Amino acid sequence: QVRLVESGGGSVQPGGSLRLSCAVSETLPPGPRWWLGWFRQAPNKEREGVARVDAGGTPTYYADSVKGRFTISLDSAKNTLYLQMNNLKPDDTAIYYCAADASLSPWIYSSATARYWGQGTQVTVSS
Repeated sequence: QVRLVESGGGSVQPGGSLRLSCAVSETLPPGPRWWLGWFRQAPNKEREGVARVDAGGTPTYYADSVKGRFTISLDSAKNTLYLQMNNLKPDDTAIYYCAADASLSPWIYSSATARYWGQGTQVTVSS
């Protein structure tokens, strides 16, 4: 059973930066469709897909709301997924979750769950 453990959340002022980490307990099952990614959930808002990489670590998606500010990366040697968040805005406040699956359904349907989810880490952007 793959376990995902997020860290790095916290409180920051607008314009600040944070780097989230997601430790992956073991190598994902074989197959080209697997992805690793970040979602976020703000109070009273639908879950939003933020960014994802493919099994090889190539970024394949960024939400329009974070393009140019967030960077997703995968360190395969450390089995760790990162999300570097720069120029943070109050609208970025949410719980950020790391997830992995071989299906893109969670990116299409906000009610769909991924096979593997982390416990989430809170990011608060406020002055």
